[in-house]
Amino acid sequence: MGVPGPFPGSAGRPDAPVLDREEADRALARLGAEYEAIEGSLLALQDHAGRRLLEGAELSGVTKERWGETERSLAVLWSLFDAYTEVLTAAREVRARRRWPSAEDLAELSEVLRGGAAPVAAGAGDGGRIGLEELVGRLTGLYARSLDVIVAADAVWSALPARIDLLAEELRRTRSLAHSVGVRPGEHPAGDDLERITDELARLRAQVIADPLAFWVSSGAGSAAPGGGRPDTVRYDRAARALEDIRREVAAVLDVRQDAERRLMLLRDVLSRADRTLTEARQARGEVLAKIAASEVPAVSGPSTVLHEQLAAAAEYRRRAQWHRLSPLLDSLEERAEDELQRARESLTAVTAPLAVRAELRGRLDAYRARVTRHGLSADPLLVERYDLARRMLWSAPCDLRAAEQAVWRYQDAAAEAIVPEPWDGRGEP
Repeated sequence: MGVPGPFPGSAGRPDAPVLDREEADRALARLGAEYEAIEGSLLALQDHAGRRLLEGAELSGVTKERWGETERSLAVLWSLFDAYTEVLTAAREVRARRRWPSAEDLAELSEVLRGGAAPVAAGAGDGGRIGLEELVGRLTGLYARSLDVIVAADAVWSALPARIDLLAEELRRTRSLAHSVGVRPGEHPAGDDLERITDELARLRAQVIADPLAFWVSSGAGSAAPGGGRPDTVRYDRAARALEDIRREVAAVLDVRQDAERRLMLLRDVLSRADRTLTEARQARGEVLAKIAASEVPAVSGPSTVLHEQLAAAAEYRRRAQWHRLSPLLDSLEERAEDELQRARESLTAVTAPLAVRAELRGRLDAYRARVTRHGLSADPLLVERYDLARRMLWSAPCDLRAAEQAVWRYQDAAAEAIVPEPWDGRGEP
C-alpha cells in the first residue's frame, strides 16, 4: 500500500519585479507541476486504504476524536485545493490571451504567479483571500496531520488484528489439548488462565478495531515520516507469553500421561525397598538388644502411611485420567520417596552400629592372634590369658562392648611388647 508523499514547496516570491515572457512561462510551468503533485497527493490520500477503513468503522475513544478532526481537515484541504485551482486557472487564462503577452498581461500574470491572492471560503480557514505561499503552507500542514492519523491507524490495523487472530487460533488448539488432559477452568489454574487469555484477546481485538490510535506509540523523535512511531503490542506480548507458559505446562502434563505407569512402578519399588530396609532395621534392633549390653540403640519407626496413601491416590488419578492432578503429585512423591529410602538406610546403619563395632573388635583380636602365632608366642601365658578373656567377652551374649574393647586393647599392648625384638649387641644373632 503506497503512502502519499509530502507536498512540494511553494512557487514564486512576492514583491519581485515584473516577469518577462520566458520567466512567466517557466513560473507557470512550475506552478502547474506543483499543482499536479498536490493533486496526486490528495487523490492518493483520498484513496488510502486506511482512510477508507476509518471512514467505514465504528470508532471510539481517541481515534473517534482524531478522525472527526481529520475529516474536517480533509474537507478544508479540498476547499484550499479548489482555491489553488482557481488561481492556476486564472493564470493560465491570462497567459492564453495572446501569444506575446502585453505589459499589462505580464504585470497581472506576475502578481498571480508570485503569490497573488487566492479566494478561500470561510470554512477553509479564516476566509477571504490569502497568498499562494500561505495557501500551500496550509495545505501542507493539514495534509501532514491528516496523513499521520490515517497511516498510524492503518499501521495498527495491519499489525495487531492479524496477530491477535493467529494467537487466538493457537489458544484454541492449546485449550482443546488442555481439556483432553483435564486442564479445565475450575479444576486447574492453567485452565482458568486459558479463559482469562481468551477474554483478554477478545477485548483487545475489539478495542484495536474501534480505537487503533490508542495502540499507537509515537516515535517522539521529530521524524518527518508519516505516522512516525510503532504499534503498541504490550498487551498482545503479555498474552502471548502467558499462553506459552501454559503450553509448557500442558506439555508437562502430557509427558506425565505418557510416562505415568513407569514412574508409578519406580515409586512402588522405592517405597518397597524403604519398607524392607525398615523391617530389617527393626529385626536388627532386636538382635542388637539381645546381643549387645550397655548400648543405646535408637528406635525404628514404621513405614510412612502418608506416602503410601499418596501413592494410592496417584494410582487413582491415573486410573481416572486426571493427569493435571497426577503431575504435581508424582513430582512430590518421587522426591519424598527417595528421602524415605535414605531415612530407612540411615536407621538401619544406626541400629546395627554396635554389631559393626563388635565385628571390628573381633577382626582386630584375630589379626593380633595370627601375628603372635607367626612369632611363636602363642603359648605365652600372659598372651593366652588376655586373648581368652577378650574372646569370651566378644563371643558371649550380651556383649559389653566397652569392657570387650578394653580387653582387646590390653591383648594388643601385651602382644606388641612381646613381639618387639631385643637390641643387637653386635656379637651375634639378636
